[in-house]
Amino acid sequence: MLTLTENATQAVKAIVDQSEGTPQAGLRITQDSTDSPALNVLTTAAPEPGDAVVEEAGARIFLEETAAVTLDDKVLDAAVDETGGVQFSIGVQQA
Repeated sequence: MLTLTENATQAVKAIVDQSEGTPQAGLRITQDSTDSPALNVLTTAAPEPGDAVVEEAGARIFLEETAAVTLDDKVLDAAVDETGGVQFSIGVQQA
């Protein structure tokens, strides 16, 4: 299952609090198909039916089924640039 770094946890909570502001809200990650490298990220009030839910320290990520398979052994990290923009990155979990 996808894991989050401390930086990613803080970024997800900040983004969701600014846009949704409800305790059950989170970021939803979708993928058009298994052979598509692109992931889509949006804030949402609640998970869709069939979404896997990843929750760490109050940050909630909802993974659409295809994205959940792709991100199963990954870790989500985040960095904030000098303008305040958030850049997410995905790495492989260390065993």
